[in-house]
Amino acid sequence: MNLKEIGKVKVDKGFNLVIDQTYKAGLKGLDGFSHLLITWWADHFDDEESRTYLTCQKPYKTGPDELGIFATRSPIRPNPICVTVISVKDIDFEKGIVSTYYIDAEDETPILDIKPYYPCSDRVRDFKSPKWCDFLPGDIESSASFDWSKFFNF
Repeated sequence: MNLKEIGKVKVDKGFNLVIDQTYKAGLKGLDGFSHLLITWWADHFDDEESRTYLTCQKPYKTGPDELGIFATRSPIRPNPICVTVISVKDIDFEKGIVSTYYIDAEDETPILDIKPYYPCSDRVRDFKSPKWCDFLPGDIESSASFDWSKFFNF
């Protein structure tokens, strides 16, 4: 397997995806999309020990006492690959910069891929989740004002 970083997350007076010059032509045609799927590598948690965790103790305040790692959005996992939906604020095609209002990745996080968000394949009409997730926001826009400290135990 040969993954290639296509850019980095930059967190400084905002949130930007800075695409390497080699890949910036791949942004062509993204204008007009309000949301994108970003695949990134949680490199801050990429060590041998972090890759061994298969369960975690009470990561969510309203959740069960123990969860399997695949039932969480934790970056600590066997392969620290993360996916986030972002709202597009602006795209500077010449510089290769996608600006967003927020992304849950650290500064300098490697970006692996960008895909357009398509409601026909990315939105689920009859989504269900466990009872302990009932109070979570219903959409990404509402997440911006949600008090996440009421949900996470870290």
